[in-house]
Amino acid sequence: MKYLHTMVRVTDIDASLRFYCEALGLEVIRKRDVPAGRFTLVFLAPPGQPDAQVELTHNWDEKDYGGRNFGHLAYRVGDIYAACERFQGIGVTINRPPRDGRMAFVRSPDNISIELLQSGNALAPAEPWASMPNVGQW
Repeated sequence: MKYLHTMVRVTDIDASLRFYCEALGLEVIRKRDVPAGRFTLVFLAPPGQPDAQVELTHNWDEKDYGGRNFGHLAYRVGDIYAACERFQGIGVTINRPPRDGRMAFVRSPDNISIELLQSGNALAPAEPWASMPNVGQW
């Protein structure tokens, strides 16, 4: 498993970039606007530490996250199905199953969302994951 990033939701992308870049000293690693989903993702990292990323998520129409600014931790895994089986084996609920063979979400005992992303290409859809519904929020 490899740590990828921590995601926080922001309401003002320009003010947030000033804070994280100018005050905190992080650098923009990549930025992606998604007009169809009406959001922007900006990945930041300290100079020389591209593996220590913070993802800023700006949902264009959201004005107040109501205390939901912290989003999730993200980890890359070698086999998303095996990782989810391991989680289930110790009683962890899979909130967003890896139906696409690429991404899943679970929650910690303290209700922190953890995103699991398949390393490389997505795995072929497989049961029971392909037909498993979402449970709760992530």
